[in-house]
Amino acid sequence: MKPFSLKNFFTSSTKIVKERRHNPRPASDYDFTILIVDDSRTAVATFTKMLTQAGFKTISASDGLEGVAAAKEHLPDLILMDVVMPGLNGFQATRQIRKNDTTSHIPIIIVSGEQQATEQFWGKRVGANAFLTKPVDRGQLFEGIFEMMDKKTEG
Repeated sequence: MKPFSLKNFFTSSTKIVKERRHNPRPASDYDFTILIVDDSRTAVATFTKMLTQAGFKTISASDGLEGVAAAKEHLPDLILMDVVMPGLNGFQATRQIRKNDTTSHIPIIIVSGEQQATEQFWGKRVGANAFLTKPVDRGQLFEGIFEMMDKKTEG
């Protein structure tokens, strides 16, 4: 597996390239797995396509309860968590992941259709590392992922 390097994703002026598709795809996959927790099959398919094309491995879960179980079973490197889902919502699932010793270290990016400050407040309060609004800007998504990857390689 190819080790992670930001060199391919920065321009010479060190600004993050907003549209990753203008850069060459990695020669091999990253050793970085992302769990996508969303009840929308369309959202899961979109995220999966974007992420796998960029060289990431993905796992998906269709609700919060499945997401918590998948996090415990697979120990992904990052979780993309929707908020509004049947049963266990994204905030409740994030809280459960944070309270479990096995999964508490996994970075979580909340992905919500709401841009309200209260959503962001509760996301941070339950332990999310970042917050993105739908529709997700591709550049912001990869910027958040790379930031979490950098923290993982530093720690």
